[in-house]
Amino acid sequence: MKGNDAAALKPGLWSRIAQSRYFVYVLISPLFLVLLAYVIFPLYKTFVQSVVDQEGNVTFANYLKFFGEGNTTNTEALVNSVLISVASVITCAIVGVTMAFLLERYDFPGRKILSVLVLVPMALPPLIGSLSFMFLYGESGIFPRLFQSLFDLPEVPFALRGIWGVIVVHTFTMYTYFYLSASAAIKDLDPSLEEAATSLGAGRFRIWTKVILPMLTPAMVASSLLVFMISMASYTAPLMFGVERTMTMQIYLSRTNGNLDMAATQSTILSIVSIAFLIIMKWYQGRKNYQNQSKGLGVHRTEVRSPLMKYVSMFLSVIGVIVLLLPILVIALISFSVDGKWTVQIIPTDYTFQHYVDLFTDPMTWRPIWNSIKMSTAAVIGNVLFGVAAAYAMVRLNFKGKTLMDILIMVPWALPGTVVAVNLIAAFSTPSVFSFNQVLIGTFWILPLAYFVRQLPLVFRNTAASLMQMDQSIEDAARSLGANWWYTFRRVVLPITFSGIMAGTLLAFVQGIGEFVASILIYNVHTMPLSVAIWQKMYAFKFGTACAYGVLQVALIIIVLFVSQKITGGKASTM
Repeated sequence: MKGNDAAALKPGLWSRIAQSRYFVYVLISPLFLVLLAYVIFPLYKTFVQSVVDQEGNVTFANYLKFFGEGNTTNTEALVNSVLISVASVITCAIVGVTMAFLLERYDFPGRKILSVLVLVPMALPPLIGSLSFMFLYGESGIFPRLFQSLFDLPEVPFALRGIWGVIVVHTFTMYTYFYLSASAAIKDLDPSLEEAATSLGAGRFRIWTKVILPMLTPAMVASSLLVFMISMASYTAPLMFGVERTMTMQIYLSRTNGNLDMAATQSTILSIVSIAFLIIMKWYQGRKNYQNQSKGLGVHRTEVRSPLMKYVSMFLSVIGVIVLLLPILVIALISFSVDGKWTVQIIPTDYTFQHYVDLFTDPMTWRPIWNSIKMSTAAVIGNVLFGVAAAYAMVRLNFKGKTLMDILIMVPWALPGTVVAVNLIAAFSTPSVFSFNQVLIGTFWILPLAYFVRQLPLVFRNTAASLMQMDQSIEDAARSLGANWWYTFRRVVLPITFSGIMAGTLLAFVQGIGEFVASILIYNVHTMPLSVAIWQKMYAFKFGTACAYGVLQVALIIIVLFVSQKITGGKASTM
């Protein structure tokens, strides 16, 4: 045994500290300080800005203006945001759970390829997903123009627009959250429950509604929360499909127009709605015990034997493959098009490889890529340090305020990116103790800080899941052999939970690379990330360059997701 390891097994300072009843507070104090500085304090500053006028007087004029009868823009935006988010949850649940049920319970021609391609939308960041649907199904999209040309129509016969267009985009890009959770839950369902219900005379519909769906409730609640929050934060889809009155759009407009007090008011109201939904979902999930008393017997897939149904399933599988691949294929196709040449044609007519050459040879083109890599890496380092500490504290330790800390850690998921950005602007536009007496707005560090706040729950949840699966008796055995807390944590806990930590780290890195909604409000010309560069290229009608950026982003996400799946065996969590 090495000298350092032998010393670690001897009772010393670490042992005396670890045995103290205050040791847990030593561990959680840095974490609480971080949550105070970068979650609570920015929220507080935003609220103060919304209720304090320029003379320093407390007033609720901004809230009265928000809900005033003469100005319905804000209330309509709030209603639209909630409506879109609730509708997105419903449609994503229908698609995701149905796909999970079909692919996990039935064996039919095309099932294997569908089970792989069903996760393709996970590789599409929200911005790229919205762009692909605009190119495919928007008013100037490929398919509306194709049908207009085929049937010689004066106008396109259909096009995605308005609230329904936003919901369609959300459904396609977010149903995977329900699919992943539901498929895992369906695999663990005890078939004896269905057999017992059948023997008692229950029909298939009653079994589905009274047995299967209730057992899926924990997975459904977690997925609903995630989809609701992402939908509330949606910015690109409403903008591209003509829904100007959503909360994120109104916050962006208020911010860019210099109306900071109203932006703070809108952000506060959106925070209240989002956090309320988080609490309601947590409360609903905790009402009943959904524990499955399965003995480990899995559900076997039922083979489709009817010749007619086999042909139908083959046809639908082909359609499903095309639908799932089209968004990525169209982005790849347009990435080779010459900028400015694709105008009224159905598809681009002039192609070039120059966009990909420029990605890695032109310093101006490469800068946003390098900015995103640097800022995401900086954020991920902080996520690992504090996310792992938070997970260990929440799973292994008992202390006062544990429930409050759990909620605070999850609050960043409940806050849309626009709200996080506005909170940071309100908190760090002036020097404060939490910014080391520096102004962070306009500096390099404000974007990594936003990414850190947004992605902390990812590392926390994945690490916590690994810790829950780890038998605590392993730690107890190490302690009984004389190992101190730090030695046990370093040599026992970290190696066993490494897969969960890495999964959360990779997912956090991917989210940082693709983050757009918060970035658009707080970047500057020197810190422009990849997502904002894509957006600017789109507005400059440089579709080829924008899509080349998008292909690089998608490729990076696919690689990271593949590595994450390999490390965790498919058990990485998104929530």
